Amino acid sequence: MIVDYQKASVGYDGINILNDINFQAEKGDFIFLTGKVGSGKTSFLRTLYGMLPVTGDRTYVLDYDMQSIKRKKLPELRRRLGIIFQDFQLLPDRTVYANLEFVLKATGWKKSDIPAHITEVLTQVGLNGKEEKYPHELSGGEQQRVAIARAILNTPELIIADEPTGNLDIETSKAILEILFRLTQSGTTVIMSTHNLNLIHLVNARVFNFEDKTMTEVSNSTSESSGEDMAESHEEIESTNNDD
Repeated sequence: MIVDYQKASVGYDGINILNDINFQAEKGDFIFLTGKVGSGKTSFLRTLYGMLPVTGDRTYVLDYDMQSIKRKKLPELRRRLGIIFQDFQLLPDRTVYANLEFVLKATGWKKSDIPAHITEVLTQVGLNGKEEKYPHELSGGEQQRVAIARAILNTPELIIADEPTGNLDIETSKAILEILFRLTQSGTTVIMSTHNLNLIHLVNARVFNFEDKTMTEVSNSTSESSGEDMAESHEEIESTNNDD
């Protein structure tokens, strides 16, 4: 089990945010979180990497009990996660290569192994040839691909994606979704919040809706054309790096 929350609650400073959460995520799941602004999606995601407290009968992420985890253990947990934000959070004064190199050095990679690994990961997200570009020289979609590349550098077991397509147009959003969905095929679990309900029917995913301070699993009728749409998106990623 990647995530196992049973009768869990989220809150801080006396403010109650979510109650009676029952949520399990298995290896290779793709899970969408939907709901209005302020319904608790981001707060829930923050509990998964120890930024907000959670209590309950069971509150496990990758076998760490989030109720009792020691602060010194949080870096150990986070090295097994990949986190993607809506606003990219790239280092603006460093190139694409340097942004990724910074993470690899910080996580103990050998200097000799770094160049080949960066090339491999950039190929995976369709950014060949962009290594020496700075963030401001990239489109929004390209910046988000760099953020995904950064998140998958250390082969995480769980990707936490907080509105990763929130600032992107629909076609670029579909391409980003395709990259994330492909990760599940190699066993990575992806939990992604979104306001774009057009996306949730494009892939075979579970959906949890946030409302009235709780979250409930709802059905997702994947469109018949989803396979075709994702295949077209994959072809676009493979054929060009400039159409974001």
